[in-house]
Amino acid sequence: MIPLMNLTRQYQNLEHKLDQAALQVLHSGKYILGEEVAEFEREFAVYCGVKYAVGVGNGTDALVIALLAAGVGQGDEVITCAMSFFATAEAIAAVGAVPVFVDCTRDTYVIDAHMIEQKVTERTKAIIPVHLYGQCADMEKINEIAKRHHLYVIEDCAQAAGAEYNGKRAGSMGNMGCVSFFPTKNLGCAGDGGIIITSDEELYNLCQAYRVHGSGVNGFLAYGKQKGIQVDVEHIDFHGNLPKYFNFVIGHNSRLDALQAALLRVKLPYLDGWNRKRSEIAGYYQKEISNPAVQKPVCGAESTHIYYVYVLEVEDRDSFRTYMEENEISTGVYFPVPLHLQKAFEELEYQPGDMPHAEYLAEHGVAIPMFPELEEEEIKKIVKCVNLWNDERN
Repeated sequence: MIPLMNLTRQYQNLEHKLDQAALQVLHSGKYILGEEVAEFEREFAVYCGVKYAVGVGNGTDALVIALLAAGVGQGDEVITCAMSFFATAEAIAAVGAVPVFVDCTRDTYVIDAHMIEQKVTERTKAIIPVHLYGQCADMEKINEIAKRHHLYVIEDCAQAAGAEYNGKRAGSMGNMGCVSFFPTKNLGCAGDGGIIITSDEELYNLCQAYRVHGSGVNGFLAYGKQKGIQVDVEHIDFHGNLPKYFNFVIGHNSRLDALQAALLRVKLPYLDGWNRKRSEIAGYYQKEISNPAVQKPVCGAESTHIYYVYVLEVEDRDSFRTYMEENEISTGVYFPVPLHLQKAFEELEYQPGDMPHAEYLAEHGVAIPMFPELEEEEIKKIVKCVNLWNDERN
């Protein structure tokens, strides 16, 4: 069976370096935050073209903490795309805000930037554009809308580490960017991990506070921001105690482990090469898949797509998936239920038909294998089987 994704091949290629990095952390006895995390934060910030990075427990926490840092809370509204993983909207609800959904585009599947402004109300506090499948949303248009209405822009880059829009890295174009290091991502760790990136020093300090229980000097800064008052952090007195025991706002326990940071530091220098390989494979798919019953993905003119997944559209998806499985090729669905139709948000009273493009993709989108270590013969077999699908079915 050709897998949809494969983590063991990547590990085998980097086995010695990854093992050495892991053992070094284990021998150090320093497992939470520390120098490994600080170094990775610096390296990833440089990679993304921003000033700061805050390592957290996972991509979902990154979104929650970024929203808290932006002051989003009870009763606020946050505009986002109906086509995304549940965590995007879950994070909005987790801080007490209301997700307001916008349809995706019919061709590139990212949030339709031209539909955002009509959803802005006096309660709107932020926009979360989702860089879906490895391709950036229309950040120029989104930032124009945000500036006009004084809104925060928090980029959901869970699937887009290394993607670019007009030459700028995903996560560097809004107020903050949130990245997931779930193992299957283009840059993945050996467990859960995430990061928030920004060039805003105040947001950086606030994110640091919210990842460690709202404590310490940064927690005091967050307290002042939350209360709308000036605070004197230079003269704060912890009476000889550890600052972590002084809690000023309600935060989270969400810290990137030193072990995960060490592994990510090994992998980061390879990320651009892996993304180029994904693009090469995608280019071969684009050129060689010729079955008229299959619609291939579209890349926006301003985007450098890094193909976290390669998603086709097929009318009879179940039949296609069965056929591919019979030919020992794995497929996947990202995502079968658009966010506005999830039961968890039924009180928002969205109805089928409200987001037609997201709903169509949810019913007909299917991913075929995509990872840098795919072998040439595997790629050729995948293309051959896709092209023969109608003939085999008839």
